[in-house]
Amino acid sequence: MMKTENFVSEAILRSVEALYGKLDGEQLQIQKTRKEFEGDYTLVTFPLLRRSRKSPEATATEIGEHVVAHTPEIRAFNVIKGFLNLTLDASFWQARFAEIAADAAYGTAPDTGRTIMIEYSSPNTNKPLHLGHIRNNLLGYSVAQILKANGHRVIKVNLVNDRGIHICKSMLAWKLYGGGETPESSGMKGDHLVGKYYVEFDKHYKEQIKELVAGGATEEEAKKNAPIMREAQEMLRRWEAKDPEVYELWQTMNGWVYKGFDVTYKELGVDFDKVYYESQTYLLGKSIVEEGLQKGVFYRRPDNSVWIDLTGDGLDEKLLLRGDGTSVYMTQDLGTAYRRFEDNKLDDMIYVVGNEQNYHFQVLKLVLKKLGYAWSDHITHLSYGMVELPEGKMKSREGTVVDADDLIAAMVQTAREMSDELGKLDGCSEEEAAAVSHMVGLGALKYFILKVDPKKTMLFDPRESIDFNGNTGPFIQYTHARIRSILRKAAEAGIAYDAPVTATYLPEEIELVKSLTEYPATVAAAGENFAPSIVAAYAYELAKQFNGYYHDHSILREEQADVRCMRLQLAQQVARVLKSAMALLGIDVPERM
Repeated sequence: MMKTENFVSEAILRSVEALYGKLDGEQLQIQKTRKEFEGDYTLVTFPLLRRSRKSPEATATEIGEHVVAHTPEIRAFNVIKGFLNLTLDASFWQARFAEIAADAAYGTAPDTGRTIMIEYSSPNTNKPLHLGHIRNNLLGYSVAQILKANGHRVIKVNLVNDRGIHICKSMLAWKLYGGGETPESSGMKGDHLVGKYYVEFDKHYKEQIKELVAGGATEEEAKKNAPIMREAQEMLRRWEAKDPEVYELWQTMNGWVYKGFDVTYKELGVDFDKVYYESQTYLLGKSIVEEGLQKGVFYRRPDNSVWIDLTGDGLDEKLLLRGDGTSVYMTQDLGTAYRRFEDNKLDDMIYVVGNEQNYHFQVLKLVLKKLGYAWSDHITHLSYGMVELPEGKMKSREGTVVDADDLIAAMVQTAREMSDELGKLDGCSEEEAAAVSHMVGLGALKYFILKVDPKKTMLFDPRESIDFNGNTGPFIQYTHARIRSILRKAAEAGIAYDAPVTATYLPEEIELVKSLTEYPATVAAAGENFAPSIVAAYAYELAKQFNGYYHDHSILREEQADVRCMRLQLAQQVARVLKSAMALLGIDVPERM
């Protein structure tokens, strides 16, 4: 498919070089014409004045006259100061539209041969997924879809944090206060049950600290010596020593959590090609640390701990291995990164992790670089901001998190109520109404989160996200359903619309075609910037544009058969591109609503 920008820039280049001689690698400054001016593309002529030796207006006029005389597809030009605005002919846009309609894979790039791994989700097995995890999962999955559409081979991975003191806290609290409770006996999802005991641990821990402080201990001493904390630490030591009793309890409770996570992932519509477990990867980095010691990149302190001094790089000293030989997060991440690049011959590795870990990834890349791994430059930390609610921040230990399952259920319920109120489900069977409510509720949640630039902290407002008229998922979903309804009615009335179009396009129809031609560039930009928000903004603008057009122009009631055929084809392609764009965000669109 011809890229419009390439066609325009080549036409201008031919004229500029015919008028002023060959450009020695100089780039022409061409951009889309701003909405308040007439034209499709604009050339900035100021850099060419030293060649033309004329005023900006005279230079722009001279180039404009030459381009229009020698390029039939460019029908007109106008000059505003030193800016040359060019207008393409309707036949040019008609030819672009025919290419879009004929391209079954429109919006997807050819295979690049590059392999990219993207890690997202990375939950702890001591609590259920919450609103913060939702942003992580949706962002990771959407970026993976966008990278695939850009022609890359993508491997989606999850690294489950299934070991450590926080896991032992849930295990110990269950052992002390659980009375043998199981997901089956309690009727609770396994991840919720384990999360309940994480909160329970914190409650007893705080009580014990209070008692110790009342008995004369300092706050610091109380935190260190609280019996329940000492027991949890002992449990972790026993786990690392593979104590059969502790290990069995760990496997059982983690098993409950994984079953729970799988339900949530399915509801969210995200998946993984490979799952890594920290319990299997935390030993990987020790050999790399050993290698770093031999190379003199790392040094050992008297207490036997291993460090790297990054003060010369404007950072600090970083611990890589504790004195007792146990690993830290950095140890594990070094080993995991090495294994992933070696095993999968990766070109790039993307970590989707919250912005509180910015420093960690800065250090990780630098340490790998100092160890001599050239691929360290191909690690990207896709950092994202926190999700806040109108009520404020969330805390897992205190049980004030917004649980992912509860939020999904509430979104589906709200979608059902609002769709009913607006009559969107009239004539639907109960089964259809339930399916549409689920699709709309999840679409609202995903779109509301993904339309925001990942780097920004965001405020999530569930009701606002389901507004059928704003910049929301349901608005775009409804636009798609509306077009599908028009196309169904055409089929029912026996109106065929697959013949080649001969009708002349109205300016608003040309504007819709222009928007459709911008879809591949949108997908490319979203891939370069790891930004689903670019796709979301495009889908919203296209849906809004179509609704404005449909409000002013009849499609099915249009009496001229060739005009009606052209409008049906245009609507069909808008629906196809909307569906494709929303799929990149992990959002389904309904056929009817």
